Amino acid sequence: MLETSARLLRLLSLLQSRRDWTGPELAERLDVTARTVRRDVERLRALGYPVHAAPGTAGGYRLGAGAALPPLLLDDEEAVAVALCLRTGAGGTVEGVEETSVRALAKLEQVLPSRLRHRVQSMQAITVQPGRGGGPTVGQQVLTVLGAACRDRERLRFDYLDHRGAASRRTVEPYRLVHHGRRWYLLAYDVDRADWRTFRADRIEPKSPTGPRFTPRELPEDAAAYVAKGVTSRAYRYQAVIVLHTSADSLAQYSWSGFGTITARDDLSCELRTGFESLDALAMYVGMLGVHFEIKEPPEFADHLRAVAARLSWAADAAESSRAGVSPAGR
Repeated sequence: MLETSARLLRLLSLLQSRRDWTGPELAERLDVTARTVRRDVERLRALGYPVHAAPGTAGGYRLGAGAALPPLLLDDEEAVAVALCLRTGAGGTVEGVEETSVRALAKLEQVLPSRLRHRVQSMQAITVQPGRGGGPTVGQQVLTVLGAACRDRERLRFDYLDHRGAASRRTVEPYRLVHHGRRWYLLAYDVDRADWRTFRADRIEPKSPTGPRFTPRELPEDAAAYVAKGVTSRAYRYQAVIVLHTSADSLAQYSWSGFGTITARDDLSCELRTGFESLDALAMYVGMLGVHFEIKEPPEFADHLRAVAARLSWAADAAESSRAGVSPAGR
């Protein structure tokens, strides 16, 4: 059986790991009686941790928010993850977070064991971050509200602006926050439309309070893959499927850009799914990959590429004629 101080730390860790616990669940995890759990909860309250209790057979314990931030317990992997995130400052996609990250990182690294500090420094030394772009940022408070609603499985109401600037009021069951292509997205089930939707976090204006808790649905697929497909093709006029004659690994440098999803077919080919508002933009993106490719969709893309090829050929001829002192029209 754990000593009292060690048991308190273990109890605090359990309460931080999920939203609700019943007394019998905690007693089983700690290998103590329900009465001991009640006493330990009182000790945590005396230390400033706001542990809420609900009476009855369906009741339990929940770690709530207090007037001051009490100490948090992090295991080794969590501490390393937090330190790495603070070092990168969320990649410049969260508004006003850089200075705050530096202050928090200084406090964390001061108490990190040497073995963990070395791991963080080693990971940072070999990690390459993409250059900061001029894309939109999302407020810290918005991400906090979205993340809490996902964690607590509570319905969320918000005003939303789509990519055309049209405003709407949404009621959703939020599931995941996904960072893709230097933007934050919310994957949620839209209650009014009875379907899954992907929302840009920087276009969301949450309303309070959050709604009732909901029973989780089965996700349509991996959250990151679903969001990637949605933001790279579904929202655009032209949705393209291109077979590239090269391995997926050779195109890894483009996977972070957010312009498409690349899936391996075999060792020598892969499939690109992407979307653009114009065929010229699609031609430029596919052309910069520098590999041979086959067009599966859209069918009109082939004729457009012929027109692009004619313009490029004319430009090449014009350059050659200019060097020879001959007008392109006279060739």
